[in-house]
Amino acid sequence: MTGNTHRIDIDESRPLIQQPEVGHNRWHEDIRPVIHARSGDRVTLQTRDAFDGQVTRQSTLDEIAKIDLGPVHPLTGPVAIDDAEEGDLLEVRVVDIVPASFGYTVQVPGFGFLADHFPDPHLVRWTIADGFAESGDLPGVRIPYLAHPGVIGLAPGRALRERIAKREAALVARGGFAMPPDPVGAVPGDPLIAGHALRTIPPREVAGNIDIKQLNPGTSIYIPVSAPGGLFSVGDVHFAQGDSETCGTAIEMRSESTFEFHLHKGAAASKGIRSFYLARTGTDAVPYRSSPGRFVAIPGMPITADDENHGGDATLAAKNALLGMIEYIVREHGYTRQQAYAICSVAVDLKVSELVDVPNFIVTAFLPLEIFV
Repeated sequence: MTGNTHRIDIDESRPLIQQPEVGHNRWHEDIRPVIHARSGDRVTLQTRDAFDGQVTRQSTLDEIAKIDLGPVHPLTGPVAIDDAEEGDLLEVRVVDIVPASFGYTVQVPGFGFLADHFPDPHLVRWTIADGFAESGDLPGVRIPYLAHPGVIGLAPGRALRERIAKREAALVARGGFAMPPDPVGAVPGDPLIAGHALRTIPPREVAGNIDIKQLNPGTSIYIPVSAPGGLFSVGDVHFAQGDSETCGTAIEMRSESTFEFHLHKGAAASKGIRSFYLARTGTDAVPYRSSPGRFVAIPGMPITADDENHGGDATLAAKNALLGMIEYIVREHGYTRQQAYAICSVAVDLKVSELVDVPNFIVTAFLPLEIFV
């Protein structure tokens, strides 16, 4: 590294709304940067958990059922990169992620891939130490470190933000689901920003809530710059997650995360790069295997419980794979269905096995047996 180092610290005893000078929970190009950095610099950012302190070791299920989604996601930043402008490509290398000692996995009613099967709240409280997460709420399970930022990205420029808002509004008009700009709980609360800023729930071209577990130390994310300065922010860091984050949360935690920035001038424009991508090319990355050494795999196909074939429906195939895996964990390991659902969210990987053998596409759920101790 040849650049300078910078830090953004937070006060963990206060929610973001009481410390807006170091973060935000909406995307907008007019949010003022906390610090400036140059290409080649490293920045260490302390991050809040996804629900901004609403979940603690003392939380009750009644509190989980009433979680306020307004503050989601509290991000640290923005970091403005000097000379970054539209058409550039910003490489953000994950250097290190230091986890907090407490993490949690929650099932919030109405939220998650299998929300219709799991209407009740559930909470797993994790103790994080020595590279593993363990919980008295899930005895006999030990999850290894595979930390990554759930939300990481740049601010959209005005034209992109307005285009995104228009297409998401059109989706809602067609009967789909998207969360429109909402000033309630927004940080910053400036009505000129809060009434138009994008929510952080979905990923978009400039990244955001991507939840890609392979973005761990040693991996880089490349993001096309849309707003002047790029305006990088990060939050919702996970200790570990299964591919798909099925119940809607991973092992959520606070963190101290370090990133290195490299600006590739004009690269997005000259190469026609319109959306983010990831790459891991070094030798210092966290080891990752496409499948665990010992595993159980449950395939799912697009066939309903009453034997109706929905040809080509990969979503139904994925749900069937997960439901089959939940049944397996309950049957073979003795956990409750909600415990099994939580295990799926933090450790089970969903893989698309084939999308060609019509009418029955296959999505397979992989359970690494190494997590059971």
